[in-house]
Amino acid sequence: MIDRIICLIGLALAAIYFYATAQIPSLEIGDPLGPKAFPILLGTVLLIAIVMLFVETLTAGADEAKRVHWWREDRHHLLLIGGVTLWTALYFWTFESAGYLVSTAIYLLAMMAVFHRGKWIANTLTAVLFAIGSYLLFVKVLGVVLPTGILGF
Repeated sequence: MIDRIICLIGLALAAIYFYATAQIPSLEIGDPLGPKAFPILLGTVLLIAIVMLFVETLTAGADEAKRVHWWREDRHHLLLIGGVTLWTALYFWTFESAGYLVSTAIYLLAMMAVFHRGKWIANTLTAVLFAIGSYLLFVKVLGVVLPTGILGF
């Protein structure tokens, strides 16, 4: 049952993602897809993953008793999905004001603290170094403008 809920949430996210991708303005010159090519590719991969999960869920063949009592067995998973969803929404909400580096590092650190418990040094280094590395890649190499937020760069 939990996999079906994940599939529904994934479909909703994919729909929102494709809608947002359609709002990206197309350039009059150059590549007809322009800046939409990569987001469309990511959205397509997301849909493929959702379909694969759904097919796996259908072929798993869970017995009827498990389907009836799914809430008791999967309550932890539902709370985890809800927490991750809320934390991700907060990340998106603070992205502009806090900036890419700060919001991404804090977001990743919290996620890693939940999914990789007790490894504070590794979690902190990974979150901070990923945020810095991806920021440098996007800004310096790819020329993407990311929100500077409270750090100013």
